[in-house]
Amino acid sequence: MLTDVDGIRVGHWTDADAGTGCTAIILPPGTCGGVDVRGGGPASRETDLLRPEATVPIVSAIVLSGGSAFGLDAASGVVAWCEEQGLGVDTGIAIVPIVAAASLFDLGVTGNARRPGAAEGRAAAEAAADGPHAVGSVGAGTGATVGKCHGRDHWCKGGIGSASVRLPSGATVAALVAVNAFGDVLDENGEVLAGAWERGRGFVDARTELMHAGARHARLQDMGNTTLCVVATDARIAKPGCSLLARQAHAGLARAIAPYGTALDGDIAFAVATGRVDANPIVVGNAAAEVAAEAARDAVRRATPVRGVPTAADLRGGA
Repeated sequence: MLTDVDGIRVGHWTDADAGTGCTAIILPPGTCGGVDVRGGGPASRETDLLRPEATVPIVSAIVLSGGSAFGLDAASGVVAWCEEQGLGVDTGIAIVPIVAAASLFDLGVTGNARRPGAAEGRAAAEAAADGPHAVGSVGAGTGATVGKCHGRDHWCKGGIGSASVRLPSGATVAALVAVNAFGDVLDENGEVLAGAWERGRGFVDARTELMHAGARHARLQDMGNTTLCVVATDARIAKPGCSLLARQAHAGLARAIAPYGTALDGDIAFAVATGRVDANPIVVGNAAAEVAAEAARDAVRRATPVRGVPTAADLRGGA
């Protein structure tokens, strides 16, 4: 769980009927952050403030949302909630919450009927707790799907997953990943765990399909895919190092999702460090990649059907 890092709280707002939601990650005061944006179609807010050269030293919260670019408005509700809690940068005039956000495209599942906004973001922040948090088809992962290479009649459910590890130094490294990828999710042996399914063939393996049949797939024109990741640690990592952690999280995601970081995906990884434990940054970075990959797999293993989109387990069972 991401909340295995002491002081971090996670809350979801979920609308299973509409097939969308958002997730608020509330961070303890003094947390520094970094970001690495991959793919061709990101939807984001305040990511520039997390870059190493930016002067703002802390991040107050991170919001992941469905609703494509419309869903970025969920961050406004979290900003208002953080201001009420006194969370942010003291400018001498006002406490300004630093709330980074990223959204995934779930409008094909929702039918564009509803998108998370400020009220839904506030609800997720109000629900944030430091205990175990829900995973699967919840929050930003409610309408997430994977395996798009043969279009919507062949995809299956994505979702939100999480994983963590305690290092010998005593530092904890954890990840939360919302998987809404064009590609397939691969298991620990590189086999397709969830992806595009065809009756009589099973999971078709997008890597092979694109190599040998590429351009025949109409879905190759659709920029409706995104994997969003938050890696957290209680290690003492400076702001530039957080961006390196985010980069390494992408390396882990590329082990678990294939193809990854395409022009049709808006993949974004955030990394945050609360700075409470001394740890070797190389060891922490390696762990960031491992937990990101494990969290991506957890997302599809814990998914449940939403608005008629089956899970990988349903497809294997003949649903």
